[in-house]
Amino acid sequence: MHTLTTYDFLLRLATGVGCGALIGVERQWRARMAGLRTNALVAAGATLFVLYSEAVGDTGSPTRVASYVVSGIGFLGGGVILKDGGGVRGLNTAATLWCSAAVGVLAASGRIDLAVLGTLSVLAVHLVLRPAARLLDRAPAAGSDPDAQLLATVHLRCDRQAETHVRALLVQALAGSRLAPTGLRARREAEGDVTGLRATVAVEGDVTAALEQVVSRLSLEPGVRDLHWHLEDADSEPGREVLV
Repeated sequence: MHTLTTYDFLLRLATGVGCGALIGVERQWRARMAGLRTNALVAAGATLFVLYSEAVGDTGSPTRVASYVVSGIGFLGGGVILKDGGGVRGLNTAATLWCSAAVGVLAASGRIDLAVLGTLSVLAVHLVLRPAARLLDRAPAAGSDPDAQLLATVHLRCDRQAETHVRALLVQALAGSRLAPTGLRARREAEGDVTGLRATVAVEGDVTAALEQVVSRLSLEPGVRDLHWHLEDADSEPGREVLV
């Protein structure tokens, strides 16, 4: 029976953590809920659990522990899935955590090459298939249902002294474009003289046309420092951005 040495333990653990961190870099870069540290910790945990089963010398234990890891990650992944209006967000992040755990299990089994290949596969899905998914999402857009409703968020940063005036203009501009805000939040930023405003609105039909008038109107205000909007979708592109 093969005895797990300290060198093997450290090598497999380092591989698991490194692969999980590599997956997490892409998530962190895109500002997702589970980023660098979370994916690295998930991979590290999966690796340690399987390594423990090998360290105690139970030949059938690693496979059994791996199955428990899969079940445990399911609960962790459920924590990053959020209901947002009529849709669900966080499914990609939850699936990525699941893959990080799988990579950790591969690293713990001693198949470093397979762990690296698994990591590259996960990164390829995010980096290569993302543009393809966007193209598929856009394909039916021209003939989409005009009554289909989407959620969009308008982000605005303005001078503190102009906050009340800009807030009133934002609500007025949205009402003028027949957009009813479903949420409006103001937040003071680290800069003492800046306030951030965020308004979430329900948009039917062409999102760009619906928000164009709002962006054009508010971008003319001298107190507005920057203004942009984006669809409330985990993988959507930012909308039109205006720096003033």
